[in-house]
Amino acid sequence: MNMQATRHWLKNSPSPIARGLFQVIKGALQASMPAPKLIVVPLYKLTKLVSAIWENLTRALWWTPVFKGRLQHVGRGLYLYGGMPFVSGPVSISMGDNCRVSGQSTFSGRTCSAEQPELIIGSNIDIGWQTTIAVGSKVVIGDNVRIAGRAFIAGYPGHPLNAEDRAAGLPELDSQVGDVILERDVWLATGVSVMAGVTIGQGTIVAAGSVVTNSLPPFVVAGGVPAKVIRPLTDEEMKR
Repeated sequence: MNMQATRHWLKNSPSPIARGLFQVIKGALQASMPAPKLIVVPLYKLTKLVSAIWENLTRALWWTPVFKGRLQHVGRGLYLYGGMPFVSGPVSISMGDNCRVSGQSTFSGRTCSAEQPELIIGSNIDIGWQTTIAVGSKVVIGDNVRIAGRAFIAGYPGHPLNAEDRAAGLPELDSQVGDVILERDVWLATGVSVMAGVTIGQGTIVAAGSVVTNSLPPFVVAGGVPAKVIRPLTDEEMKR
């Protein structure tokens, strides 16, 4: 009798001995040590302090300088948090000043492109947790752009539309690839996807979970699947 079968027998057997044994085992697995506040609160604070020190040391002395070695250009004040972004493919990456990038993000470049894909990131940029930027030809991110977690900028799809070509492992067609441009001050909320060939105008805000398949004008709030203009930003909202 394997472990799963034994567990099922103990849990479902009509035998009082089996049921009693199951309760004993369950109680042992759920047992916990006493946690007096006088002890566990200082331990918690000490753990957080040690973690913060270690995270900042590895960020400053390892992840950031190592990641700079992969960039074609980088300005001042690059801040990586949570490790180092994953980079795949022959993508050229340049960053301006004061960029903050999650280590749980991914930058990829199309491998079958005739020219080297380019990712051009401006200054004062936030790129959030689990964001993926797939560069088919060129992706341009203007100054002051905010990209929240789990965003997806899809400059290329990675597969052709034809099922036989996909099964054969062939790459996407050139017609499926396009530039993506986020003009300055754009804000992509959590989980936004931006498809190839799209330009999002200056200052525009895209609501969480939206899929942007067509270009959006500047200074609007947009959302939906596919994303459409919801309303223009008011003069008060655009004041600095």
